[in-house]
Amino acid sequence: MPDVGKDPDIGKASDTGTDERGTDRLGEQESPSESPSLLASVAGFGVTFKAMFKKRLTEQYPEYKKPTAPRFHGRHQLNRHPDGLEKCIGCELCAWACPADAIYVEGADNTDEERYSPGERYGRVYQINYLRCILCGLCIEACPTRALTMTNEYELADRTRESLIYTKEELLAGLEEGMVDTPHAIYPGATEDDYYLGKITEVAPGTVRQVAVSKGELPASQRPAAGTADSPEGVEA
Repeated sequence: MPDVGKDPDIGKASDTGTDERGTDRLGEQESPSESPSLLASVAGFGVTFKAMFKKRLTEQYPEYKKPTAPRFHGRHQLNRHPDGLEKCIGCELCAWACPADAIYVEGADNTDEERYSPGERYGRVYQINYLRCILCGLCIEACPTRALTMTNEYELADRTRESLIYTKEELLAGLEEGMVDTPHAIYPGATEDDYYLGKITEVAPGTVRQVAVSKGELPASQRPAAGTADSPEGVEA
């Protein structure tokens, strides 16, 4: 008489179930599609074999510098009007548009005695942190006066963090022939719109540089006489 109280298959793992530890046996088996294929290995090394027979390209930098594209996104530049006045109006739109928060701008008001731009305001402080800048160009698209553009200069590496924070003096374009350095008076009879419409093409005759009082300069009448102890010429080395 068979023993009905004891099943001989109890405790044995089924072929499609789990074993005594609850491990899925089918999951341990490698499906045919996941097994490595010899053809796939050869195809993967095909890229390596192709590169082995290609001519090696060595850039002779810095002896030879490869020319960049005309619209290359390099170091920024603050531009001037043809008479030397600055195009930046201190609106801070470039700082708001920067996704890396790399631009810092402080605007200030122009006066008739100390004018840096044709409009009411100018950029008193302008800094770009090239440790953060990603050279995306969104700042120049946001600039309403085309004061900020990007040059083809890409050599921005340096030894200190401080030297990679460019100030306004480092970003401002140099003076071309016929320009007068800021601050100086606006072209007589011209308006701010005349500058942005391109009607001002040169500096007005007789234009001279004004005293930059905001930068600590003193009028000629208040400057120490040459040769005294308070003047730079009178200080001995």
